Amino acid sequence: MKMYTCPMDPDVIKDEPGNCPKCGMKLVVMGDHGAHEGHASMEYDFRKRFFITLPFVILSIFLSPMIRMWLGIDVAIPFGEMLLFVVGAFIFFYGGWPFFIAAKGEISTRNYGMMTLVAFAITVGFTFSVAATFLFPGESLYWEIATLISVFLLGHWLEMRAVRGATGALAELAKLIPPSAHLLKDGKVTDVQTSELKIKDVVLVKPGEKIPVDGIVIDGESSVNESMVTGESRPIGKKKGDKVIGGTINQDGSLTIEVAKTGADTAVSQIMKLVREAQASKPNVQHLADKAANVLTFAAIIAGGGAFLFWFFIEPRGAVFAATLAVSAIVVACPHALGLAIPTVTTITSMLGAKNGILIKDMKGLEIARKISYVVFDKTGTLTKGEFGVVDVILNEVKNLKIKSRDSSLITQNDILKLAAAVEVQSQHSIAQGIVNEAKKKNLEIPQVKEFKSFPGKGAQGKVDGMTVAVGNKVLMEELKVKMEDLKTGKKGNTPIFAAIDGKLAGIILLADIIREESKEAVKRLHDMGIKTAMLTGDVKDVADEVGKELDMDTVFAQVLPEDKVNKIKQLQAQGNIVAMVGDGVNDAPSLTQSHVGIAIGAGTDVAVESADIVLMKNDPMDVVKAISLSRKTNSKMIQNLIWATGYNVFAIPTAAGVLYLNLGILLRPEWAALLMSASSIIVVFNALLLRRAKLD
Repeated sequence: MKMYTCPMDPDVIKDEPGNCPKCGMKLVVMGDHGAHEGHASMEYDFRKRFFITLPFVILSIFLSPMIRMWLGIDVAIPFGEMLLFVVGAFIFFYGGWPFFIAAKGEISTRNYGMMTLVAFAITVGFTFSVAATFLFPGESLYWEIATLISVFLLGHWLEMRAVRGATGALAELAKLIPPSAHLLKDGKVTDVQTSELKIKDVVLVKPGEKIPVDGIVIDGESSVNESMVTGESRPIGKKKGDKVIGGTINQDGSLTIEVAKTGADTAVSQIMKLVREAQASKPNVQHLADKAANVLTFAAIIAGGGAFLFWFFIEPRGAVFAATLAVSAIVVACPHALGLAIPTVTTITSMLGAKNGILIKDMKGLEIARKISYVVFDKTGTLTKGEFGVVDVILNEVKNLKIKSRDSSLITQNDILKLAAAVEVQSQHSIAQGIVNEAKKKNLEIPQVKEFKSFPGKGAQGKVDGMTVAVGNKVLMEELKVKMEDLKTGKKGNTPIFAAIDGKLAGIILLADIIREESKEAVKRLHDMGIKTAMLTGDVKDVADEVGKELDMDTVFAQVLPEDKVNKIKQLQAQGNIVAMVGDGVNDAPSLTQSHVGIAIGAGTDVAVESADIVLMKNDPMDVVKAISLSRKTNSKMIQNLIWATGYNVFAIPTAAGVLYLNLGILLRPEWAALLMSASSIIVVFNALLLRRAKLD
């Protein structure tokens, strides 16, 4: 899958080839290191032109009468002025060519920016110098323009190198998918291109190989490293029936996989799509920076023109001096640093998030996330696993009740679990599965059941080891005329399941929707960040309050119908809160949309969740904390870059225009202005690159 970007502006990313809407340049393949494609080729081009022109720049300095006078070199050079013109013309046209091309694009799209200013500045200086050579006697600016172009080439070379480091991660994401796969057909294995695979094809993945495409395991067991896609650091066990993601690494066993998704539908393709959309979306601060950059473009021309008029007419210092300061003012005010301040940060942010299983769909949502004051969690499947687990087994001391398969008359908790699991083993109900899973976890041998009978909505009954075992709710026990003992059933939030043996109550199995281990820590971290938490659930108030108390929730909304969830979000917003909603992205779509920031959690391979601003790949509430942390760190970098870019211009433009010259004798020559301008651009890029080291905690 190819993506296209502007060689001069990494903020522009498109799915199809064409011209850059900003500067008009032809878009190139993103991340391709081949000749004349991508930022790497622009980096190479600037570097090549810099080193080719450098000897001629040095020659132009030596040929300049002013420089020789400063150095005390009194040597006449035959045809020195004409030679200086030829050298200067070569540097101007060859070294300045990339700036002229980019400026042409900016002018054609009426999006005047840095390249327009650069081309204008060196053209003014060169034109003045040619006039001084052929039309009127005077000092030329050839060496100043030569050094200016040289510094521009050096600055852009280093800048492209830094920008490539900021944007290369998306291309690396595209490389996750292996180019070929082992296709299984009619018992034979054939290597084919991954792009040729079709849905329902069967592929073999050997240990240590990358899984080529999203699919379902139909044979084999292994562990798979999914960290590069979901951010999950631990290998995930895979067996028959489990889903696998293309681009992840199969570790210790062979897997036979049936292809489920291809092309744009695969998880990696969807992630890349979301990352591109995030990079194309702009936070509000970016619009402010864009306006400032456009204003600065015209301010630079006004500053340059004003400097020339002042030093030529009001405080006359000669045409050369006036032209030099005019060029310096135009060059130093180029708004490149301001233009790079935000896009470099958002580019790195989207990739840093993706590496941590946090997919940002809209940068505006991430920008708002730093201001969140209330996080609302959907309970089932978000704070809890959405599956029941056994929390306790309460024994009923019944006389003359014993297990027929052994002599002991004492019935243990394991006995009740084993007998209940035997009756429930064939049921698909989440409560039944919870009992069976607990028995398996304790390595209990589950006996066979005979004469099985199901009571829908109530429970089940059967013969186990010669005993009649009934497992179900209180209604079933009453129907079977089982004498109910006044046993304490523990916390109100637990679900009691009664187990009777031969018509006598043997005990009660207490189950609860299993709270994720990470949920309590996530709530604590949010509180530490000054953020309140709320829980939305359709459970009855007793159950909801018990879970809310265990998690230390600030607010609990119980018995909430799906269609009423959005009203609870509105209720919190009406109190002046900035609200984030965390849900599964399907049932919670209206409330995700209503909230200031919608966070879809546990998207897994289905990452294209339309109603959310942020998509979390894992069912881990701690990733909500990470997303807010990412928002705050991103905002901090944006502010730092904007302060630098604007502060630099406030100081540099007046200095370049000569305001410090009359009283302090401080003068900023064009080449130093170019160096300062390039340095400011490189600084904001490198400052953004530091975000890659950030720990989302």
